[in-house]
Amino acid sequence: MSVFELFKEQVKKAKVKPRLVFPEGEDIRILDAATRLEAEGLVEIILLGNKEKIHEIAKENGFKLTDIKIIDPETYPDFEEMCEKFVEIRHGKNTLDEAKKMLKTTTYFGTMLVKMEIADGMVSGAAHSTADTVRPALQIVKTAKGMHRVSGVMIMEREDERYIFSDCAMNIDPDSDTLAEIGYQAAKVAKMAELDPKVAFLSFSTKGSASGDMVTKVQEATRKFQDSHSDIPADGELQFDAAFVPSVAKSKAPNSKVAGHANVFIFPELQSGNIGYKIAQRLGNFSAVGPVLEGLAAPINDLSRGASSEDVYLMGILTAAQVLAKDE
Repeated sequence: MSVFELFKEQVKKAKVKPRLVFPEGEDIRILDAATRLEAEGLVEIILLGNKEKIHEIAKENGFKLTDIKIIDPETYPDFEEMCEKFVEIRHGKNTLDEAKKMLKTTTYFGTMLVKMEIADGMVSGAAHSTADTVRPALQIVKTAKGMHRVSGVMIMEREDERYIFSDCAMNIDPDSDTLAEIGYQAAKVAKMAELDPKVAFLSFSTKGSASGDMVTKVQEATRKFQDSHSDIPADGELQFDAAFVPSVAKSKAPNSKVAGHANVFIFPELQSGNIGYKIAQRLGNFSAVGPVLEGLAAPINDLSRGASSEDVYLMGILTAAQVLAKDE
């Protein structure tokens, strides 16, 4: 069973359907995916945009919008109340006039729907940059309790193999505190993917075989993670072969409970994580699912602007699964 099939089964079994908002409701790819998600009974859909235009596009393409809610920020009856709430959340960093201008932008408007619990999660990015999705999320929804950063987690899958790589999208040069948080967020995604997380903090050194600031950072991150999350097996610093190959682990880290059996891999900085997942994807024929944004107080995920309607559909399923995991 693929990870998306797994997530789909989780969502199907939910007693209450997750409510997802799609800020780019006038995009044909979004309409295609949203109507498919709704028709399959997986989620409740909220589309943002001009109602007449959305209905016109739907009619031209044979999409049924019967049970899909459409909200136009330009005519939203509770817009003034939303703006006042936004100013309150921003603690004076934006005036009411600024709020009115910002909330006419669908990414800000959609994020406010999540904050006000009108929606449970959001999928954006088909026509907006990552910054346009993440900035409102950090300003409005903010990070989850106990978290200070957001990370981009990749689920790597090949047939019956499944691994977690992080951070592959967000934090350029994380310090040890950030690395420890990234490790916890990645372990959460592992559990959502029904993996028993075994976390390896990666380096070019294994258990002191090399030294330097880069090694020390990973060692400190490992200690901080172990202190905060003693229930989750974790070890570091480990080279990838020591973390993954049992025979190498036996030689390089014989006393480790994680080495040789890790399934969650925490890279020391962004370039390593990004390069690493793309090597696995292109040379190892792994499917790369994500990035799954973790660390926010509510699930908000970013699409590539080149995303297909299938990509949107799958990200909707993933985001719905995050909603359920958060509720648990």
